[in-house]
Amino acid sequence: MSAVPSATVNQNATLEARLARFPAQQIWLASQRAVSYRDVDSAESEAVPLVLLHGIGSGAASWVQQLEVLGEMRRVLAWDAPGYGASTPVDADSPAASDYATVLKEWLDALGIERCVLLGHSLGAIIAGAFAVANPQRVAGLLLLSPAGGYGASAAEVRETKRDQRLAMLKELGPQGLAEKRSTNMLSTHASDEARAWVRWNMSRVIPNGYAQATHLLANADLASDLSRYKGRISVAVGAEDTITPPEVCERLALAAGTKLQVVPCAGHAGYIEAPAAYTAIIDTFCRASDGQRSQ
Repeated sequence: MSAVPSATVNQNATLEARLARFPAQQIWLASQRAVSYRDVDSAESEAVPLVLLHGIGSGAASWVQQLEVLGEMRRVLAWDAPGYGASTPVDADSPAASDYATVLKEWLDALGIERCVLLGHSLGAIIAGAFAVANPQRVAGLLLLSPAGGYGASAAEVRETKRDQRLAMLKELGPQGLAEKRSTNMLSTHASDEARAWVRWNMSRVIPNGYAQATHLLANADLASDLSRYKGRISVAVGAEDTITPPEVCERLALAAGTKLQVVPCAGHAGYIEAPAAYTAIIDTFCRASDGQRSQ
């Protein structure tokens, strides 16, 4: 494998230095499992906390730009999903969204967060949707960015093919190779070199077993079904140049949720990384509207 360019090393070092403001923490839950996360707490704020759920090839660190800006106004927490970072994997080899949602509930309970704005990106949207349906009173607003719908409603052969292709790629390439091969797909042609380096850095740190479990989750899940049953505040946004969960796919999920799709120009799948100002404004606007739902 070729050496990492020095410019990439410098870009990563700069982002890691910024990330050091939000060091990884770990909490042990009553179920004897750990969850690692990053947290910024605006002590003076009465706003509803914001909880950020990352996608399949990422982690809590990917949200550093949102932690920096939104953390000035409210408590913001970004978890490492089970099987990511220092978080204990779920028990099932082929888990359902409810397995992750159960851990999410236990984590929020342990932190004393009774109600939050819940944001899910890509695979994180599947977990967010499952949690919101099971615990609607805990969610002041559900915001989905480039949501992955899952293949649970597809024919068995489609589910198995999609699952097995991704597992084979993981086995062949490993996390570092996966990052080199797949990270470019996460961004639009407008992305900066810094954004590309950051997506690659996060993807290179996935843990094979956790990624494999998440691959099964993607195959098993049916987000549209959950969204059709959720009656709370919800918004869906996607980058105009997202080739992983394209606007036409997200449009169907928005319809299932009974909401209008918001399309962000000049952004790809990991839009919150490459176009942080636009996405942070979307998140902030949604959170401020959700603050009024606090006691409802």
